[in-house]
Amino acid sequence: MEIIHFPHPALRFQSVDVQRIDSSLRKTIQRMFELMYEANGIGLAANQVGLPFRFFIVNLAARPDEPDEELVFINPVIRKRRGNVVGEEGCLSLPGLFGDVTRSEQVTIEAFDLSGQGFTMDLSELPARVVQHESDHLDGVMFTDRMREEANSEEVDLILPKFESNFRDAQQAGHFRTDQELEESLKEMAASGGVPAGFVETSVYRLTPPKLDSE
Repeated sequence: MEIIHFPHPALRFQSVDVQRIDSSLRKTIQRMFELMYEANGIGLAANQVGLPFRFFIVNLAARPDEPDEELVFINPVIRKRRGNVVGEEGCLSLPGLFGDVTRSEQVTIEAFDLSGQGFTMDLSELPARVVQHESDHLDGVMFTDRMREEANSEEVDLILPKFESNFRDAQQAGHFRTDQELEESLKEMAASGGVPAGFVETSVYRLTPPKLDSE
């Protein structure tokens, strides 16, 4: 299991609700936290590791020695949004790329935790931005799409083709299956309702990010 990069089809897949909380899901979430810390991230959605399910993790401290800051959102729904604010965002599936995005300043989110208990959180500032970013992922939306909506993606549109080329080269080299094959696998997993047994141990090629300088 690895963090996948744009334009892997999982990043555009419309995620489905988690139907069961079991050992496979727990192991996957544990590994997701490890991968997120390795990448110095503060949030990671299921489809960023190739899973078509509606859950994501957050740790605003971005440190494994702060486990009390770890949050798991299963089948999250943002119920309320209030105000607007602009802030810089990045993405572990587009490493090294950053840009300003307008988000709601405050949100109310409902979700389930790993014990299956429902909870509600009222969030503002960075926590609100992170859960909106990760919730977008579950709908196949990336922060660069939001920038496009705001006509704020000129530089990004010059960089995204580098990620596209990097991924297609890896496909040509046989490191990834075709888009169609990957999409079929996502559909099969989605129909199963839960993380397949042994998913964490599945070998996935780790892409080296493209160089993003102007040369």
